[in-house]
Formats: sequence, structure tokens, C-alpha cells
Amino acid sequence: MEENNKLNEDKETVNSKAPDEQTEKASEAKHHHWHVWIILVVAVVLLIIASLVPWNKLTNGKVKDFNLLSDVITTVTDSTSTDDGDPSQKKEEIDPELLKAEQEQEFHRQTVADTNDTIIQEVKPSRVGDLTLIEDYTSGNHGLSRFKAALTSGRTARIAVVGDSYIEGDIMCQDLRAKMQTAYGGSGVGYMNMHSDFPGFRRSVKQGGNGWKSFMANGKCNFDFMWLAEQYFKPTGNATATYNGVTALPHADSWNSSKFLFIAPNNTTISVKTGEEWENHEITGQPGVQCISVNAPTTSFEVKTADQQLIALGVWLDGNAGVAVDCMSSRGFSGITLTKISAELCRQMAEFVDYDLIILEFGINAMSANQTNYSVYQSRMVDVINHVRKCYPRADILLMGVGDRGQKSGGAVHSMKSCPYMVSAQRDAARQAHCLFWDTREAMGGEDAIVEWSKNGLANKDYIHMTHKGGDRLATELFNALQDALK
Repeated sequence: MEENNKLNEDKETVNSKAPDEQTEKASEAKHHHWHVWIILVVAVVLLIIASLVPWNKLTNGKVKDFNLLSDVITTVTDSTSTDDGDPSQKKEEIDPELLKAEQEQEFHRQTVADTNDTIIQEVKPSRVGDLTLIEDYTSGNHGLSRFKAALTSGRTARIAVVGDSYIEGDIMCQDLRAKMQTAYGGSGVGYMNMHSDFPGFRRSVKQGGNGWKSFMANGKCNFDFMWLAEQYFKPTGNATATYNGVTALPHADSWNSSKFLFIAPNNTTISVKTGEEWENHEITGQPGVQCISVNAPTTSFEVKTADQQLIALGVWLDGNAGVAVDCMSSRGFSGITLTKISAELCRQMAEFVDYDLIILEFGINAMSANQTNYSVYQSRMVDVINHVRKCYPRADILLMGVGDRGQKSGGAVHSMKSCPYMVSAQRDAARQAHCLFWDTREAMGGEDAIVEWSKNGLANKDYIHMTHKGGDRLATELFNALQDALK
């Protein structure tokens, strides 16, 4: 009996302690939860502070602004994408090659007096009335002398317009070509690649075919095969490429000369067609550039091959005289990979297709909002111009300044604040490298020009790229500038 009473007393003691222990554990858990919430709140606050700090401004462009909460908080961007099917509507990012260069090179921008005596020359006004002048920073002020001589030579005077997505789909180039050919003669669309992911976007030619693998200068490639267009192609099997003239643009419906440039390491067979019948060409393998040329009036040209070792450099569709304008666009490029193209390959290709004027159009993929220091890019573009000159020593070189670019802030769109700094860096690059310069942004109208262009259907709603209508407008401005410089 006494044992039972003692047992009951022990149970009561245990039961009386249980609520106290449970309360204590609950209190500890609650305290732990508060610690977690405090840590989370502090972390979020620190992320917000880090995201709001103007790193770009504080470091003079060496550290980019960033938003660590971009996946959670919706921010206003400097461009918008409205049509995934239109390549001109794709958002532009900074060229990874340029980012790599900025990380590798700590470049301190020199003053005008420190770099070169010719740089301290006074800048001529870039606009006279409605005309935006071509600025001449060449040694001896020879201007467009080489191109001018080519125009009177009786052969085809050839222009290469090398750039980024700003001229993709032959925008601007197609209209510059039409105006030059109307003024000086010529026909055809000049250079064509072997394959396009957006063949219908280009209006100046009807392109088709399949079975090609493209190699670009910003990817895995062999730079021994890289030239001015920064691309080459290899068949993946039975490869075909077709080109047909169009009547939508002047002088684009037919041409007189069809060329296919390639490197064939082994003996092979390449077939081409300009009429009803295929012509088979038995090619002897060699390491150098070879060309199949058909000199006859035609409205179409086709190439066919199954040699997977073949390196296809491109097709050229031209007249026998007058002017040819080749459009070479590479989406996402800033231009700096041009320092890697093969001078030897360019020299070999020049035996069949040489250039009298090379226009470099870049800058979109080197810009970021609020950046003011483009000294690294300026330095690299000097290297680009000098290397292109080495590859094509008989050509005049014209560097185009970047076009106006929009940036959304709240509900309004204005010119990106960094535009003038980029144009200044490009102009300084032209000075240092002694080439010609044309202020594209000034030709568009200067500050907030892109807003008006977009409002009037001359630019897309991404506030970066031109429409075909805008390309015609800019081509008119450039054509007039060229005509003035050729006087």
C-alpha cells in the first residue's frame, strides 16, 4: 500500500515538471525563429544597399552597377523586346570578349597631349546645315583618296560595312548600296554568307539552302579561317546555298558576276548553277584560297557540295563595274575580335575580292547605362583599326560612331547617358589610329533622337535598332556625307 502511494507521488512529481519543460522548449523555438527572421531581414537590407550603390560611377566604370534582387524585384531596363521573331528586337548585351578585355587590362586613359601630337588638333564641326560631315583624322588628310581612285578605275569599287546587329538583315546597307549604285553604277548585293537563321528578315535577296555549320569569331573556331566577316562555314553533309534576286530594291534583281570563295584541303567536287544546269567543278586540294567564278548575267546562283572538310568563306554577287557594298553583321560583337582575323587569309582573298573602303560600325555591345569611362574599348578599337589596315592596306577606313540609344527611366525614355561618352571614345580611337570618323548619333539628330525615330517608325521599340525605314534615312545621311567627302 505504501509502495503504491509512493509510486503515485512520483508520477505526480513527473507530471508537474512536464508543463514547465514544454514551455521552456516552446520559448527556445520561438526565440530561434526570431533569430532566423532577423538574419533574413538584415541580409535583404544589405542586398538592397549593395544594389543601390552606384558602383559604376564610384569606380569610374570599372565595376558595373548590379541588382542582386533582380530575380525578385522587377526593374526598369534600358531596352525592351517586343517580338522574338524579329532579330532586331533581341536585347543587346555587352560583348563577353570586351568584358574579358576589361578584366585583363588596367588601362589608364591618357590626355590628348600624352598620346599623339596629331590628336591635339582642333575638331572640325561635324555638322554643317543638314549635313553631318566625315571627320578626317588620316595621316596627311588623304580622306577617301583610295576609294575615289577606285571609282574612276573602271573596275568594281568595293565597300565593306562591318558591324553588329545594328545593320543585321542588310538594314541601312541595302539603301546605301542602292544609292551608290544609282550614282556610280553596279548591281547585285555583294557578299552573302552560306546560311542565315533569319533568311526572310533580309529584303535585298532571297536566300535559302541548308546543311551548313557556322563558325563565329566569338565561339569555338579556327582563326586561320577568320577574315573580315568574322565567320566561315563547313558542310555537315549534302549542303546547298541558294540566292535569288529581288525587285524590292534597285539593282538587286540581277548581277553579272557570281563568286564562291573557299578552302579545299582535299580534292573535291563543287557544283554551281546560274541557269538550268549544274556545272561540276573538280577541285584540286590545297591550303590556300580558291575561287569559282561565273561571269554571266543572272538572277540566281546556287552552290552544292558534300565535302565536310571544305571551308566556305562566302559568296559574292556583283556587277562588272560600279560599286559593290558588302554587309557583314555579327550579333553581339563589339568589334574587338577583329584583331584576331588572319592577315594572310585576307591577303589571299584580296586576289579575288579586295576592298577600297571599310566602314566599321560597332559600339552597341560595348555600352552600359551610366558608364562614362570607355578607355579600354577605345584602346582596343585603335588596335582593331590598325589590324584591319594591315589586313587590307589598300582600303580607306571609316569608323562610325554609335547611334543614339534609349533608356527607360520611370515612364519616360531618353538617350542613354553613356552615349556621348562612347561617341567621344570612338572619335578618339579614330584620331589615334588616323582614320575617318562619322558621328552617327549626330546624323540621327543628337540627344533624344532615338525617341523621335521610334515615334516616327524609324526605330524599333527597343530604342536601339533601326527599322528598314530608319535604315533608309540613315543611309541617305551617310551617302550625302560620302558624296561631300569625295568632292
